Amino acid sequence: MTGDSEDPNDGEQYHLEVGPEDVADSVLLPGDPERVEKVVEGWDDHEIVGEHREYRTATGTHEGTPISVTSTGIGSPSAAIAVEELARVGADTLLRVGSCGAIQPEADVGDLIITTGAVRQEGTSKEYVREDYPASADHRVVSALVAAAEELGYDYHLGVTCSTDSFYPGQSRPGFDGFEARDSEAKIGELREAGVYNFEMEAASVLTLAGIYGLRAGAVCTVYANRETGEFRTEGERKAAKCASLAVTYLERMDEAVEEADADGWHAGLSIER
Repeated sequence: MTGDSEDPNDGEQYHLEVGPEDVADSVLLPGDPERVEKVVEGWDDHEIVGEHREYRTATGTHEGTPISVTSTGIGSPSAAIAVEELARVGADTLLRVGSCGAIQPEADVGDLIITTGAVRQEGTSKEYVREDYPASADHRVVSALVAAAEELGYDYHLGVTCSTDSFYPGQSRPGFDGFEARDSEAKIGELREAGVYNFEMEAASVLTLAGIYGLRAGAVCTVYANRETGEFRTEGERKAAKCASLAVTYLERMDEAVEEADADGWHAGLSIER
């Protein structure tokens, strides 16, 4: 049992420095704090409501839908802190947005990868639950991201993501001075053969925690590098953010359709015409 001084549930959150009135139900999660301003470019309006360390939070509206964005920094440990504290102030929908490295040849630089589930090759989620617990994206979030990508005319791929704790050896890249981790090539080969689409560093923890806490979550990343073809370009940086922002608007309409139909959940028979 912890003392009151260690209870982070009431009022302003320790790391994010936001409270229950600061954050919308749906929150986009980029890594880099500098990306927050790029995320909100397409919104109707916004204001910065919290800024501390790697965490920068803005809240506004997109096509009239309330929406927030919180940067998480690099990696699953800091992303898990963001999920914890956003959940405590009332957020229930979390969309990881960022960049990634593709390991399938058909995923071109600039394409989007919409995550259906994640390989938990990071340590954070293992501190929450057994290793065979799935890191699954919510089917409503996946559907909304696909609908958004289709409307925006973006090329995208649906598939499994691998989240790692290391950008270099953990993703089968050489480390300093050519260092190679044990079984590095075999590991990336196994993932490629299993149909895994991309490497990044946060999705697995976000999806795992969302599953545990009964939140809905997903992830969409722009391909910056293709490890199979050797291409690398920081192209299409804003695509993931635009797709996720529009997906939040779709999710609101999906929720309204469920309520109007008195359905138990979202299904493809419900209309969300824009």
